[in-house]
Amino acid sequence: MDVVIMDLRGLTAMTDYFVVCSGESDTQVKAIANAVEDGLEKMGSPLWHRERGSVNWILLDSVDVVLHVFHKNTRSFYNLEKLWGDAVLQRVEDKPRKTAGIRRPSVPRPVRKKRPSSSRKLAS
Repeated sequence: MDVVIMDLRGLTAMTDYFVVCSGESDTQVKAIANAVEDGLEKMGSPLWHRERGSVNWILLDSVDVVLHVFHKNTRSFYNLEKLWGDAVLQRVEDKPRKTAGIRRPSVPRPVRKKRPSSSRKLAS
């Protein structure tokens, strides 16, 4: 969540882009980093370097792009967006989570019986 692409071309020779994102737990931070690394390997672009700054920050370096995966509470401490304030930032909108094909079971709704109309005649 909260993905930002930082264009560092012309600001530094170490990389062209930082991609910064956040996870909600240390486990999610690790899962995000592992998924990105697996995806890059499947595309034939393995990482050049992987570094774990702490249990809640993982850096993945593919030379031209460096991905920083932070725990949401740690990200503000390092504040890369402010540190690299001259970079052009592009925010990537979070998409709603899909349920990956999981459908809720259909539960039949109870059928309401119609009440018989009151056809009593009043005796006169």
